[in-house]
Amino acid sequence: MTAHSSAPAIETEGLVKTYGDKRAVDGIDLVIPQGMVYGVLGPNGAGKTTFVKMLATLLRPDGGRARVFGRDVVRDADEVRSRVSLTGQYASLDEDLTGAENLILLGRLLGHGRSGARVRAAQMLEAFVLTEAADRQVKTYSGGMRRRLDIAASILNTPDLLFLDEPTTGLDPRSRNHVWEIVRAIVAQGTTVLLTTQYLDEADQLAGRIAVIDSGRVIAEGTKGELKASVGAGSVHLRLRDAAQRPEAEKLLRLALDDAPVTLEPDPVALTARLTGTDGSGAAERASRALAELARAGISVDTFSLGQPSLDEVFLALTDDAPGSGRTVQEAIA
Repeated sequence: MTAHSSAPAIETEGLVKTYGDKRAVDGIDLVIPQGMVYGVLGPNGAGKTTFVKMLATLLRPDGGRARVFGRDVVRDADEVRSRVSLTGQYASLDEDLTGAENLILLGRLLGHGRSGARVRAAQMLEAFVLTEAADRQVKTYSGGMRRRLDIAASILNTPDLLFLDEPTTGLDPRSRNHVWEIVRAIVAQGTTVLLTTQYLDEADQLAGRIAVIDSGRVIAEGTKGELKASVGAGSVHLRLRDAAQRPEAEKLLRLALDDAPVTLEPDPVALTARLTGTDGSGAAERASRALAELARAGISVDTFSLGQPSLDEVFLALTDDAPGSGRTVQEAIA
């Protein structure tokens, strides 16, 4: 790994990439510190992959500028490439080679000698729990095994900056958790990770800071706590004793919580109200008053909780005004 400078890992100013009339990336300004997992969160087509490809010097920006560890991604592309590694959405492996052969081949291409490449490949296979499958062709690997091998290939020479573009798409929960453990270990060794994902829980688990991107623009940026606070103080979750009382409980909650949005959950006795426009202590007071109102109306509550908004709620709230968000499924299929 190269000695780190004091420059941020990534700086972008007005970064733009166009395809015909479409702006896939539309003026992104970000400063990403070194030594952390930085999450870029957004739906399919938001511009996440295009953004990463420009930072990794695989695409040339059409406007603005980007620097990696202080080096311009256009003027200093070779130097940038020497310090970064990219794992894309799909495994970049030769399926007819074995796991060990893939890593040895890449090690040789990265400058390791014959014996050095074998030693490094064996180390990575052991670290990624792939030793038993080392002599099997990659075409026989499961999705989780392929993804682990792909990440191992990306860090054969430990990069200063690792781009992980939706690394757990299509993986089962056990494989996802294993990839998360790998990401945490990589960062603990000093590598900065830029993680793009459409999984809100993945960003919640891994990222120290998060940028939410939609239609090629950053619509929010901050820590998980800051993003959650930006859409309200929390959510009140209730489970009633009697499902027949839910309509009345919904009305009382809405009134007691100053017209807070109330969601009727699939569970016929459950409902959730999202609090807005107050701090944590104010939220607790309002929730207590609402609970008292329900009790006065003779509505029995079995369980009650007050929690911070989830990243799911943050994302839905932030993208409510995004293009097309007002179009309902019924309208679309009519």
